[in-house]
Amino acid sequence: MTSIGILGTGRVGANLASKLSAAGHHVTLGGRSPEDTAARAAGFAFADQRITARTADIVINATPGDSSLDRLTDLRTELSGKILIDVSNATRDADDGLPGNLCYPGSSLAEKLQAALPDTHVVKTLNTMLFMVMTAPETLATPPTVYVSGDDENAKKTVTGLLGDLGWQPAWIENLGDITTARATEAMILAVPHILRRHGFKPFAVSLAR
Repeated sequence: MTSIGILGTGRVGANLASKLSAAGHHVTLGGRSPEDTAARAAGFAFADQRITARTADIVINATPGDSSLDRLTDLRTELSGKILIDVSNATRDADDGLPGNLCYPGSSLAEKLQAALPDTHVVKTLNTMLFMVMTAPETLATPPTVYVSGDDENAKKTVTGLLGDLGWQPAWIENLGDITTARATEAMILAVPHILRRHGFKPFAVSLAR
């Protein structure tokens, strides 16, 4: 059993918490304060984000990507020596509320986080699909792909194990390389609003076909 702290109490965070808890991990949802009503309503252990980051073995960033860098930089001490799984995309919303332009063109949120948190092992993954696919990849008609980026190979192996707990088969997991490769997967978000406008909010993942 691993102690996992999830920063963010929205649909992504709650969805991951449910599946990881069912897999036997101890999960804490971290809200902006201990009174976070979303975390309380989800039925999981909850704490503020600083306590969540400090007490977990592995931390998942499921906060809004456009504010993640400031939030997590403030948790530098609490995140030191830990694996930080970043599943967010940093975009500025378009007029209809869907993802718009990238906040960090020519770079990525994951790279910015790694630079700001040098004592933390940042691993980027699960950011190229709708949130429900993160924990139920087998429901898609075509085998999906989940991409993994990070500088530390041992950290990526640990994250790959957690992906297995979420239902991802080894053949569906693509290790792209170091953290700079996250700029490629984060840029994939640019296709998402066009797909959603045409087809609605239906489960999909941006995947490799072989």
